[in-house]
Amino acid sequence: MSQPKRPYRFIISGGGTGGHIFPAISIANALQAAAPGCELLFVGALGRMEMERVPLAGYKIEGLWISGIQRRLSAQNLLFPVKVGSSLWQSQRIIRQFKPDAVVGVGGYASGPLLFMAQLLGIPSFIQEQNAYAGLTNKLLANRVKRVYVAYPDMERYFKADKIQLTGNPIRDQIKNTTANRSEALSFFGLDPNKPVLLVLGGSLGARTLNRSLVAGMSLLAQNNVQLIWQTGAGFAKEARERIAPFTKDGFYTSDFINRMDLAFSAADIIVSRAGAGTISELAVVGKPVILVPSPHVAEDHQTKNALALSNQDAAILVRDEAAEQVLINAVVELLGDPARQARMRAQIATFARAHAAEEIAEDILAYLVEQKREGQR
Repeated sequence: MSQPKRPYRFIISGGGTGGHIFPAISIANALQAAAPGCELLFVGALGRMEMERVPLAGYKIEGLWISGIQRRLSAQNLLFPVKVGSSLWQSQRIIRQFKPDAVVGVGGYASGPLLFMAQLLGIPSFIQEQNAYAGLTNKLLANRVKRVYVAYPDMERYFKADKIQLTGNPIRDQIKNTTANRSEALSFFGLDPNKPVLLVLGGSLGARTLNRSLVAGMSLLAQNNVQLIWQTGAGFAKEARERIAPFTKDGFYTSDFINRMDLAFSAADIIVSRAGAGTISELAVVGKPVILVPSPHVAEDHQTKNALALSNQDAAILVRDEAAEQVLINAVVELLGDPARQARMRAQIATFARAHAAEEIAEDILAYLVEQKREGQR
C-alpha cells in the first residue's frame, strides 16, 4: 500500500520592517491559495516586529537570536559572531524538524542564516529582493538559490541573469483588491469633492522631514485650496493637530496611522511619501502622481535608488530630504497646476505596477518543485 502524499511544507524567513513582513505574508497567502493544505512556518528575529505581526496574520513563527552590526562603535557588535553561530545552529534544528520542501528569504536579519543552512542541507531556496539596490545578504546567498524574484529591471548587476524573474513586490490584499471609490473616500475623511487632495505618508512611524515640511508649507496649501490627509506617526500626532487647528475649515485631516489606506489612496490627487520598496510597489498599483522624499537614514541609501528608478522614467518626482522643508510644498502646488504632467506620471508609474507578484512567485516555486519531482522519477 502506497504512503499518502503529505502536503508541501514551506519556510519563509526574514522581517524587521513592514517592507519585509507584508511581502512575506502575501507570499504565504498565495502559497496557501495555490497549494491548499500546505504547511507554512515563518522564521524571524527575536524582538523584531515580525514576531507580533506574523501570528496576527494566522501563521506560526520561530525566532532566531540575530541582529545586524551597529554602524557606531558598540559593545553589542562583540556579540555578533556569537549570534551568527547560534542562529545557524537554530536554523539547522528548525529545518531538520520541519522538513521543508523549499525556503523563501525576503530579507532581514533572520533570512541570512536560515537560507545559508537550507542551502547546506540541499533544500531548494528562493529569494525575494524588494529594492532596486540589492541587499548584502541577498547578494551573498544568490549564487546558490534557485530563483531571485525582483521588483525592478536591470538587476543583472547583482544577480545572475538566468536566476532572475521580474515579478514586482507582493502587496497587501487591502490595496490590491480594493473596491473603494473616490466619493466614499472623500466622505470618510470629511473632504470637499471640488478641491484637490494631498496625501502625505511617512510610514507607520511618520517621518520627521515630511512633518516639518508640511508645517512649513501649510499656509501655502490653504492659499491654494489644497486639502490634506496626513499620516503623522504617533510621535508627531499631538503637534500636528495643533498645527492644523487654524486651517480645519480647509479640509485638513491628520492621523497617527491610517488603517483605511485603500480609502486614503482613492481620495488622493497627489501623494507624498518616503521611498521604501513596498510602498513604491503599492503606489504603482494605485497609479497616482507621486512625489518621493527618500529617507537618507537607511542601509546603503536604497530608498534613493528606489526613487531614482521611478524619477528617471518620469514616473515620480524626487525631492531630496535635505531640501524638502524648503521646496516640497512648492513642488506639490506646481504639480497640481500641471495636469499634463500629472497624466504623464500616472501613465509612467502604471508601467511599474505588478498587482499579482505574490501569485507569480507562488506559482513559480510550485512549478519548480513539480519539475524536480518529475526529474527524480525518470
